[in-house]
This record gives sequence, structure tokens and C-alpha cells, in this order.
Amino acid sequence: MTIVTPKFGMGASVLRVEDQAFITGRGRYTDDIAVPGMLHGYVLRSPVAKASMRMTSVEAAKAAPGVHLVLTGADVKGLGDLRSGMMQPQPDGSQAPTRDIPILCRDRVNYVGDAVAFVVADSRAQAQDAAELIEVDYDSEEAAGNTATSLEPETPLVWPELGTNRAFLYELGDAVKTEAAFELAERITRIDFINNRLVCNYMEPRSAIGEWHADEGRFQLTTGSQGVHSMRSILAKQVFGIQPDKLRVVTPDVGGGFGPKSFVYREHALVLEAARRLGRPVKWAGDRTEHFLTDAQGRDHVVTAEMAMDRDGRFLGLRIRITANLGAYCSQYGPFVPYVGATMSTGAYDIPTLDATVTGVYTNTCPVDAYRGAGRPEAAFLIEKLVDACAHDLGLAPDEIRRRNFIKSEQFPYLTPTGRLYDVGEFAGHMDLAMERANWSDFPARLAGSRADGKIRGIGMATYIEACAFAGSEPAHVELNGDGTVTLLIGTQSNGQGHATAYAQFVAEKLGMDIAQVKVVQGDTDRLARGGGTGGSRSIPLGGVSAARAGEALAEKIAKIAADELEASAADIELIDGTARIVGTDRSISFADIAKTAKRPEDLKGVGEFVQHEATYPNGTHICEVEIDPETGNTKIVAYTIVDDFGATVNPILLAGQVHGGVVQGIGQALSENAVYGEDGQLLTASFMDYAMPRANNFPWLHFETRNVPSTTNALGIKGAGEAGAIGSTPATLNAVTDALYRAYGVRHIEMPATPSRIWATIQDAVAAK
Repeated sequence: MTIVTPKFGMGASVLRVEDQAFITGRGRYTDDIAVPGMLHGYVLRSPVAKASMRMTSVEAAKAAPGVHLVLTGADVKGLGDLRSGMMQPQPDGSQAPTRDIPILCRDRVNYVGDAVAFVVADSRAQAQDAAELIEVDYDSEEAAGNTATSLEPETPLVWPELGTNRAFLYELGDAVKTEAAFELAERITRIDFINNRLVCNYMEPRSAIGEWHADEGRFQLTTGSQGVHSMRSILAKQVFGIQPDKLRVVTPDVGGGFGPKSFVYREHALVLEAARRLGRPVKWAGDRTEHFLTDAQGRDHVVTAEMAMDRDGRFLGLRIRITANLGAYCSQYGPFVPYVGATMSTGAYDIPTLDATVTGVYTNTCPVDAYRGAGRPEAAFLIEKLVDACAHDLGLAPDEIRRRNFIKSEQFPYLTPTGRLYDVGEFAGHMDLAMERANWSDFPARLAGSRADGKIRGIGMATYIEACAFAGSEPAHVELNGDGTVTLLIGTQSNGQGHATAYAQFVAEKLGMDIAQVKVVQGDTDRLARGGGTGGSRSIPLGGVSAARAGEALAEKIAKIAADELEASAADIELIDGTARIVGTDRSISFADIAKTAKRPEDLKGVGEFVQHEATYPNGTHICEVEIDPETGNTKIVAYTIVDDFGATVNPILLAGQVHGGVVQGIGQALSENAVYGEDGQLLTASFMDYAMPRANNFPWLHFETRNVPSTTNALGIKGAGEAGAIGSTPATLNAVTDALYRAYGVRHIEMPATPSRIWATIQDAVAAK
């Protein structure tokens, strides 16, 4: 069998096939769906961060116009709590107890936005009006709202029965060996900083529709997600205590995920329970304020990091202390995020020994969980900020200290002190290329120009490495349809990445057909038995390889059927333009006719499953150049350069889109985004009036290219790219801002976000100090 490769195979710059529907308003998101007889739900939420509570009366709400149902904590006490199973072993081998999320609070509330009651009515407005009639007595208490002070003796306890706000303690590395390295060190550099809390702010706020099919005795949940199968498993097993086949989960189009749409939330259970009780579909649609208050948030670490060095600036040992905020409860992956981040804390550097301590803490704030990168951005920021500080202390250029300490090509495969096995890498190679593209050597001339204009200027870099596409698999199923098209079913979930295009490229290449003839189906547990969902940049490295293998399996079956019909050998059949023909002749048969002649349905199906046993390790260099107006503190990014190693490129256009989006999110953290809680636990940044999102006019054109070294752990050499932009950009940007402040005022540190007001105040303090 021969396949005539179409022009849209792997590596081709194919335009996204899904965009026509989205840009013409024909996308189908959860809140677009109206099921006959559908009612609407509204969640009553706590206005205080910490209190014992008592529901005194719901009668007025039940009697309000249009109301069909009011659920309180007592009404849903038979539903299981949402539990995290991601606690890691503590130093004594134990696993700390979790604090699980009740579907509705019963006698206590623990953060502003905690769910108290669920009202179902003919309209959302009626449900909201009725919720205001519910009488709740809150006996408010002092709250713990600050990560840095959460373990201080005078701080109120979120969970008094624990006797502490400490949720867990993790230790990684070798404390004794690291202490010995510090004793031998000629120089030690220390930094202290806050990795600020973020709200993900996807374009589509969460919503959900619950249905109960009494004739089948099963539920259906329609909701935006990052994978329907894990959602089905958690809801069926943890919450409802039913077999998974008694729940169908469907995800239509999704307007952004970034991690927080991976999780099961209370509203998923509430709409299902309400639908079962009422025998009618129930929709809940959250607004932007609810998103700010209740959707899992990201980052929020307080960090101390120290590097031991010899007299030549070579790294001897790394010691880090991280306090990681979990919020009021253990969210789905919350306890795992700081752990996986700590495993990447040595970055791209040959650091012989590590002593890392991660302390998880509870506060009276919204739960914290995986947000784009999930621990790896935190790790990259830590090591890249520290390496720049080391360079300052030693009087070395930032590239020089990196060059001296990079893991060398001949050291691969390289086992880090935390047990990460890096397979390949050429870190100096992409750093040198990025510096060339950024015209690094001519920066002094640009600096002089800024000074002449009354501005200050800085340039910063980050050389990151991350772990993604973790060990596992993502099965793919393809089927030849009667009209000659092909359907691919896979258990990941597109949230805007372009899966319909990328997966079609893999399949079309193996079948010699146009990608327009490949339909990608995701997001339905009735269509596909299992799937791992989208997260950790696993879709293309795992799912893409499986899709290619499924395409190969189907191609072999098609060739065999065609050979029988054309009375030829399968080895003489070539697949081209949706037909199978005998090589060198005009004798052919279309895929549609092949579908009609197949004797068994299995003859038209192909299955592929690539099992990966180790993570992949994308890496790269980001260089950011900024100009700052010292009179206002306003920062302008004047140039941004990226050279990444993603192993192999599937589609350059889709890849650039992923990188650009990630870079903007990372810069948002560095310069503007910040979720702030008051001492009373009130969220002070609960709208776009107070939470500053980056805008398109804040950015120049981003220069992006790849310098790929194929992965040896992935069958196609792919490393993954979905989170990399957000991992490299935050440290590169803050290093650039810090560089500008140091050159002009000797300032060595500024916290994120480096907003205009913070920069202006820092400059004023520096001037006054002189």
C-alpha cells in the first residue's frame, strides 16, 4: 500500500477548519442550548468569608413567582462532597487529610461565594429574585485572607479542628547534601517574592444543563469542559453513587479552558439533582462576577529561594521554601499543583542537589487549582528570577551565567535531583538564536536612545523547561462513513486550540485525503468509552500520535478491501484524494464505494493508542525588551522574541496561536493581573474594573520561531506547546522590568504585577533613598 501524502499533512500551515462557524456566529456553546421545558437555576452565595450559618426560612422563596424548587444543604446531604485525591506523601509517609467541597454548605461558610442554596424557577431573574428572600443567619468570624501570614499564631484558623492552617508538608531532594553544598559555597544568593494570584477569565463563563431521563434511569449533563470522562467518573462515583453508565456528559463548543474547566463544580451536581427532582431540564449560567468569586484560581505562592555557587558562578545547590495557598478547600488537583511545580524547580540547569519544602495552607479564599501550566510557570519564574539575581551578585551577564550552568547536550538523558528524566535539549542553542533575533548586542544603543527621550529601558530573558504530555495514552477511533468521509472520535476536548484541524491533519495524511473530509468528534461519553481530556499539553503529543496510528490502521483495511474489489495486491494500492487505485493505472474505487462493499462494520474502523511512559520536556528562550516612563511608571513592551524547542511542529499557524496566547497570559501576570483579598476575606478585585486584563494594544508583534530537537519519549518527536508561552513569558518580562529599574536606579526587586503605580512608587522610593 502506498499513500500519496496530501498537502495538508503534519508540518503544513493549514488554516483552522472550525473558524468559519465561530466567526459567523454559528458556534454552539452550552448557554446557546435551550431544551424543551427547561427551567433555570441560581446559586445563593455567602457574602462573608467565614461564618457559622443557619438557614432560618426558605418559605418566601418557595412561594415566589415562577419558583419550582429550593435546595439547601439539608436537602442535598445525601450527595457526596467533591474530593481531591491528589495529596502527596508527607515526610513521615502519611497523606494529610483533605477538606472537601460540600455541594451546598450545611452549617459553615468558608469563603465569599461559598454556595448556600440553589433556586430553580421559570427564569434566571425569577430564581435570583427568590434567592434574595431566603433568610440566612451568618455568625461572622475573623477570616484568614493572606498567604504570607496564614501560619502565624494570631491568624484565625479556617478549619479549627485541624489546629493549624497547614494543609500539608512536602519535602523534595536531599536536605543534608544541600546543606553541605551551601557550607562549601563561595557565594550565596537569596530572593524572596510572591507569585501573585490569578483569575483565568476565559471568554465563556461556565454554564451547565442537567437532564433526568426517567425512562432510562440516567442523567445527562451538558457543560463546557476539558474532558467529559473524568467529569462523569467524579459525579457518578463521588457525588451520586451510581454507575458511570447512568450519566451521560456532553460538551459542545467551549470558549476557553486553561485548566479551571477541567474540574467538577457544585453547579454540575445541582442542575442534575434538580432535574431529577423536577423531571424537567435545569440550566445554570454563571455570570462574570460568579466566575471571579467561585471558579478555581491560580498561583498564589510565597517563596524564598537560595542558590549556592562557587567562585566562578557555577551552581552547587538550590534551597527553596514555598508556601502554597489552597484556598478554603482542597480543589480537584489543588494539592498536586505545587508538588509538580517543585519537581521542575531546577529548570534547565545542572544543579547537583536540591532541598525543597512546600507547605500548603488553607485560607478563607476561593479554592486554588491548576491554571495554564499548573506548577511549571511557578517553577520557571522561581529559577529564572533567582538566576538573574545570581548574575547581578556575581557581576555576570544573564546569558553568561546561564551558559556556565546549562545542562550540556552530552549529559542527556539527565536525571534531575527531583527525579525528572530530561531526554534531550540544546539550551544554549536556542538562547544564542534568541539573542541574535532580539539584536541583544545592540541593546546599549537602544538604551541610549531611551535615555535621551527621558525613558528608562531594560532587557530580560528566561530560558525555561517544562514537563507536559505526562505518561499515559489517549485512544483514537476512526471510521469510514458511507459518503466517503471519515470520523475521528477522541477523548480530549478542544477549548479553542484547533483540534478539529490538527487531528484531521494526522488522519488525512495517513489516508491520502483532504482534511475537509475528516470530522473530529469529542465531548460525548456515549460516543466514546474513555478519554483523558485536555490538559498538560497532552492532546497533540498523545492524541495526535494515536490519531495517526488509527489512520494507518484504517488505511490498511481500506487498501485490503480495494485490492479485493480491483483484483490486485494490497501492496499495489495507493490512497489518493479519497480514492484507492492501482499504482500506475486509472483503475480506482472511491472511499464511498469501499464503505458500501465492506462485509463487516469492523472493516471500516481503525483504532490507535500510543502509550507514553515518560513526560516530554519542551524548552526555549524568551527575551523581552521594555521601555518605562519614570514619570508615570507606564511600561511599554517594545520587542518580544521567542525561540522554542517543541520537538516537532504539527501546524505552524496553530502553534503560533498557542504561543502568542500563552505569552499574553504570562505577561498579564507580570504587569497587570492580580487577585487581591482583604484581611476580611472579601475579594477586592471581583470585576474587570479592578482586575486588569492585558489588551491587544499593550503588545508589539511577537517574533516566534522554533529550533526543534525531537523528543525521544514521543513516537513522533512532539513535545507539546499549549502552556509554554505562559511559562517563559512571566519571568522574561519581570526580568526586563527589573533590569530597567536596576540600570536607572539600582533597584533589584519589584513584586508582580509591576503595574504603573507600583513601578512609580518604587522609583520614588529609590530616588528618596539616594
